[in-house]
Amino acid sequence: MEPLYGPVRNYAWGSRSAIAELQGRPVPSDEPEAELWLGAHPGAPATVDRGGGRVALTDLLLAEPGHWLGEQVVGRFGTRLPFLLKVLAADAPLSLQAHPDREQARAGHAADADRPHAERNYVDPHHKPELLVALSPMEALCGFREPGEAAAVLAAFGVPALEPVVAALRTGTAGLRDAVRLLLTWPAEERDGLVKAVASAPVAGPDAALAAELAAAYPADPGVLVALLLNRVRLVRGEAIWMPAGNLHAYLRGTGVEIMAASDNVLRGGLTPKRIDVDELLRVLRFEVLHDPVVRPRPVVPGVVCWPVPVDDFALHRVTVGSELPEVTLSPPGPRVVLCCTGTVTVDDGAGAVSLVPGQAAVGAAAGGPLRFVGAGEAYVATCGSS
Repeated sequence: MEPLYGPVRNYAWGSRSAIAELQGRPVPSDEPEAELWLGAHPGAPATVDRGGGRVALTDLLLAEPGHWLGEQVVGRFGTRLPFLLKVLAADAPLSLQAHPDREQARAGHAADADRPHAERNYVDPHHKPELLVALSPMEALCGFREPGEAAAVLAAFGVPALEPVVAALRTGTAGLRDAVRLLLTWPAEERDGLVKAVASAPVAGPDAALAAELAAAYPADPGVLVALLLNRVRLVRGEAIWMPAGNLHAYLRGTGVEIMAASDNVLRGGLTPKRIDVDELLRVLRFEVLHDPVVRPRPVVPGVVCWPVPVDDFALHRVTVGSELPEVTLSPPGPRVVLCCTGTVTVDDGAGAVSLVPGQAAVGAAAGGPLRFVGAGEAYVATCGSS
């Protein structure tokens, strides 16, 4: 194992405290800090120490793919790290978005090859499922709620223009597509009035509060109303949400550890000034009810939990060591990235040991041995999943 240095991404919705506090830096930070990237994504690769300087992890993987990735991972994913580990810190809502499955990504990327970059939906041929584990209380929108419930919510605002949307939702799951299409194709000149009518309606409750909050940030965005069709999820530390292909979602606030397939393919559905391709989004979305979006940790061995997901690009474990359990061993396949979140944790793969404090990370090659953890603290371990 050796130290891994991840770049911080400064997006407008980020926090000026969460990542800085995690890393022990002064608060508030100079800019909003939205994400800490710990991987080999070409958009912002993490680095390691080499020869008195820093070298991008992407370069090491290309130079020695068998050593770093292992033959099985190279055969499955090529000479790239198939996952990206992040710390995500949201102080404001992110855009409503969904991601394609593998076949949609491959076909979409090929179809976009001749289009101007600004008009492309698919910037790479990879899918992008995501898992987010809360480090603090976290709120998100994830998956469609029962259409009848959504119909009642919209009807309660008493806005006559929404009657066709409400009628579509009252037909059940079959009407979800029509409801989303109606909202996202609302005439541009009428959007501001529609959102204002909903946000100012004399209605109380969490849905009305959410509509007012989102409308304050996006006053003419029909995504404010699409958001009301989704489950509002409140996570406590250690709980997770799983975002498979076709799942419409948005993070609202909070801090979490996120792991995803290493891709930039995003199809947006609102709460953003960025481009929205309604037809392509509707083609990718899965119009089905997600009854329970929350994924709870599952014990693996003493001191280790995981959040099982049905993909082989990644797996995420949390290791806890301390006075009651001073040593834990984990034998993950392929390359591994370790992030410390509390205390002090030393991780050793037989090729080298690294002591980590909160906000610090380490990377190990597939050629390394089992991971041995000692100390007193908590660390997240990102690896490839089982095929």
